[in-house]
Amino acid sequence: MMQIPGREPNTPPHEVASRGSSGLSRRELFPLLAGGALAPIFPRVSFPFTGGDGGREYPAKLIEDPILREQLERFQDWKFGLFMHWGIYSLWGAVESWPMEGAEGYGRPSLPQWKECNGDLEEFRRRYRALKKEFNPQQFDVNPWVEAAKAAGMRYCIFTTKHHDGFCMFPTAHTDFRVGDSGCPFHDDPRSDVAGVIFSAFRKAGFATGAYFSKPDWNHRDFWDPELPAPNKYPNYDVAAHPKRWEKFKKFLHAQVEELMSQYHPDILWFDGSWVQAPKYDIDIDAVANAARGKNRRVIVVDRWVAGPHENYYTPEQKIPPAPLAHPWESCISMGDQWSFKPEERYKSVRQLVHLLVEVVAKGGNLLLNIGPGPDGRWDPIAHDRMEGIASWMSVNAEAIHGTRSFAPYRTDRVAFTQKGKTLYVIHLAQRSETGPPPEIIFPLRVAEGSKVTFLGAPRSSEPLVAMERDGSTRVQIPTSIRQAPPCADAWTLKIEGR
Repeated sequence: MMQIPGREPNTPPHEVASRGSSGLSRRELFPLLAGGALAPIFPRVSFPFTGGDGGREYPAKLIEDPILREQLERFQDWKFGLFMHWGIYSLWGAVESWPMEGAEGYGRPSLPQWKECNGDLEEFRRRYRALKKEFNPQQFDVNPWVEAAKAAGMRYCIFTTKHHDGFCMFPTAHTDFRVGDSGCPFHDDPRSDVAGVIFSAFRKAGFATGAYFSKPDWNHRDFWDPELPAPNKYPNYDVAAHPKRWEKFKKFLHAQVEELMSQYHPDILWFDGSWVQAPKYDIDIDAVANAARGKNRRVIVVDRWVAGPHENYYTPEQKIPPAPLAHPWESCISMGDQWSFKPEERYKSVRQLVHLLVEVVAKGGNLLLNIGPGPDGRWDPIAHDRMEGIASWMSVNAEAIHGTRSFAPYRTDRVAFTQKGKTLYVIHLAQRSETGPPPEIIFPLRVAEGSKVTFLGAPRSSEPLVAMERDGSTRVQIPTSIRQAPPCADAWTLKIEGR
């Protein structure tokens, strides 16, 4: 097995997970941190550890490919990304494709269209697929999205090129269920290659790009046979008894992924639909990944929730693990309640979003924050407002986010920690009534004498900060001038540098 650079033989995986870009471990990192003050209060996390999606385990895995290791290290530097779910489902404000699925059908009972169909699922599915004839987002303009994401400190963008319903937001030669088909009113618009417009604009602005792609396809006749009932999300015929049919679907899937790689060369291939996996529903993911890397040697492949060599990073959904994972990871979390657009969405506050970002990063992950564009091709103005709030905070605190790694104890009740090289960042999370930093920030670490302590965003003329150690913790008094005119809202950062 190839040795990871900067890792001593027999170093536990969780020690590797806690390293920064410098390759230094916690033990090596700080001349400014003295003693083992944390051990009695914050025990070392052991792996494998349960705390991901649906209680699944996240076993530690080592990536042997040096090019992929390097790319995953870059990925972990990005820290903050934009996710966008957009498709014909936005016309109904539906929970993406899910209302057309038989067994679970998330959100279906609340849709007026379901009531209009009097509970007839097949009629409902016909009306859903007919949304292709209505999809015409004339207000689609990617530039405000790019500007908002860049200002907020996002470094990558992942877009839904195709969800489970099979409707393609990119040019494909393998189905007419696509935005560029003549049956879609948007087909002759110069922006009809929606995925291409989005990826091009974000890449031009310096972002990495990722293509979300659904492995299941509920519109393909060799996944859901239209002559048979489709009671759930799985293929509705016995694929073992009809291997030629399943082979046709596999070729279709491979061909579409090849189109995405050839047209867009994404940095990430983000596969959804974990129920389509070997042995029963084998799509030959090895061949898919190998062909993708023939187009882009550095592409990160995320066969999410399918343990194996092609789940290059983990993707906890709508949650944050209780402690760092021993493998690169990204929490995908929606800004509102739903991934895709819905009218009168309930958006999280700026404070909630800032605290989400800080907690994810403090535990060594990336935050992939989702916004669902509306049927007219615009974000809700409230989503723009939230992004502006994040941008204001990141304009002061970005250095405590980008390029950092986790540092135990990661997060206490009021404080989170990140590290970069030989610098520690202590981020005080505002409590409900706080509009500015408290008179004193307290954290359970001992800081070595002579350490330089500064407050991010404070004027250079501010009084110097002094770290005082008491009972194994450090207390830093915050000058009145900073408290009365804080540089930002929602969370405030101390920067501690050793000498």
